[in-house]
Amino acid sequence: MSVELTNESGFSVDEESLQAVTMHAMAQMRVHPDADVAIVLVDEKAMSDLHLQWMDEPGPTDVLSFPMDELRPGLEGDDAAEGILGDIVLCPTVAEKQAEAAGHSVMDELHMLTVHGMLHLLGFDHAEPEEEKEMFGLQGDILRSFQESR
Repeated sequence: MSVELTNESGFSVDEESLQAVTMHAMAQMRVHPDADVAIVLVDEKAMSDLHLQWMDEPGPTDVLSFPMDELRPGLEGDDAAEGILGDIVLCPTVAEKQAEAAGHSVMDELHMLTVHGMLHLLGFDHAEPEEEKEMFGLQGDILRSFQESR
């Protein structure tokens, strides 16, 4: 598994920790060991532009996911397909505001957003109540196991 991280945001983050949570999420979801993902951290202007272009919604958002090869989680006993998962775009300044409101660290928020973005790359969504329950349950499980592994 390879995680390419590019920080274009001007916001200082623990890049190793973001890569670690990404690798952990990939392992938990049984993603093929040769799969690749890119994480890009951007400022609010760049995120606003992407949000408008791809979601037709104004203003910055916290995370956007751009799947590439439509990979899905591996199943026990089945080999997962290899390929490129896609890109996760994070906006640390939006994450910082959300972290303050939630009462936890910016890195905790960025970890959560990274796992959230990873699940979107793997085909999960939260548009319907059942989907939301499944996706947020997985997200919580992955984050808890990541914290326990540290």
